[in-house]
Amino acid sequence: MVSLSALYFVCSTLLSGSHAFEIEDVDVLNEKWGSDWNFAGITTFARLPTNRCLVDFNTTYDVAVVGVPFDTAVSYRPGARFGPRAIRAASMRQNKLRGFNARAGFNPYQNWAHVVDCMDISVTPMDNVLALHQMTEAFHNLLAHNTTHPEFGKVPRLVALGGDHSVVLPHLRALHSIYGEITVIHFDAHLDTWLPNKYPEGWDSSLGSGIGEFTHGSMFWMASEEGLLSKNCIHAGLRTRLSGTDYEDYRDDKEQGFLRITCDDIDDFKPAGIIEIIKKRVPEGAPVYISVDIDVIDPSAAPGTGTPEVGGWSTRELIRLLRGLGDLNLVGADIVEVSPAYDHAENTAMAGMQVAYELLTSMVMNRAKEGVHLDPSREELGLPASSYSEFKQVSKDEDHSEL
Repeated sequence: MVSLSALYFVCSTLLSGSHAFEIEDVDVLNEKWGSDWNFAGITTFARLPTNRCLVDFNTTYDVAVVGVPFDTAVSYRPGARFGPRAIRAASMRQNKLRGFNARAGFNPYQNWAHVVDCMDISVTPMDNVLALHQMTEAFHNLLAHNTTHPEFGKVPRLVALGGDHSVVLPHLRALHSIYGEITVIHFDAHLDTWLPNKYPEGWDSSLGSGIGEFTHGSMFWMASEEGLLSKNCIHAGLRTRLSGTDYEDYRDDKEQGFLRITCDDIDDFKPAGIIEIIKKRVPEGAPVYISVDIDVIDPSAAPGTGTPEVGGWSTRELIRLLRGLGDLNLVGADIVEVSPAYDHAENTAMAGMQVAYELLTSMVMNRAKEGVHLDPSREELGLPASSYSEFKQVSKDEDHSEL
């Protein structure tokens, strides 16, 4: 039991003021305790404010990051359900204060856009029929939110963190309901337009769920069959093996409206040439969706993925390509197939984080009316402005409110 003398000592000490606590102003307290070191604090993407956007429909945002922890449509190694968590953890060195993208000459977190982390879509790992329904409804709802700054656009932009690559299908369904046919720029080692019969199965399909065609290798075929895609889509970074004894897979792919750029083509065309090929194919003003499978990067730099293929692009090459496409009408994007169980030293997660950051930068910068800066170091070296800095800055009189 506590003695009366001990209790008297505690009370008298507090009353004497030797340990008196002075309530400070909120601004002072915020200055003292309102920030964390980059290894501490609650994990959100780039320390962005977070909301359960699917629960609170009053939440407004212009650009949102959303996790899609789904990986039961894979054909090889699972584990991408943990991708959103890993990418967010890798992004903790970013914040609003230290978010200036030196490549772009721009800080996407300190400009016109209200950028938030909408947390994860709750997706069942038990039933792919239900999961596809959940994801489709979620993307429709997320895109139906009001924007914070409608003068820059009435439809928010989403950067989805996968999850396996099949999560692109529900995102495209939701975008198609707003914009019509979408032009997809698809960075991947694989086609992902395979017809379901390219996955041989000796069992009677009627015994299954009826959704066996929904995989991370056939979702663009499904999107094409549903009429979601334009005939100006592009693959970039291909180096996969094909079915059969010839290029039948390529013929099927062409019928779905895709142009193929292989990984080796960068040796002949260089990044600038690849960018030019892509931009010539995309109609001016067309709604564009950029989908990045992390396996487009060589597994020496990004080993943590489900279907790695040797001989891929470097992270620097991929970032350069993304930068060069930043002035397109980017209405949605994703980074998928990060599977941290196979990663080493967070290399893959950091690559995924950087891809998301570059995509987010493009979404905000494309509509920025100010805040874009030229890199002085390039001028000092006698080099031309970077591809990011060459973007046409939006006129202050230009209206994006209907987009």
